[in-house]
Amino acid sequence: MEVIKKILSYLTFKKDTGEGSFIKSMHIINKISILMFLIAIIIMIIKIS
Repeated sequence: MEVIKKILSYLTFKKDTGEGSFIKSMHIINKISILMFLIAIIIMIIKIS
């Protein structure tokens, strides 16, 4: 359940406060990669069924 909460907090695209620019850019990269992964999983499920 904790993992799902963390993923949802990444996907909300809230503005990061009090962090350096490197950390902010890493959060953006993580958000993009999670979205791409979820889209790929959805496509795979559609093609299987």
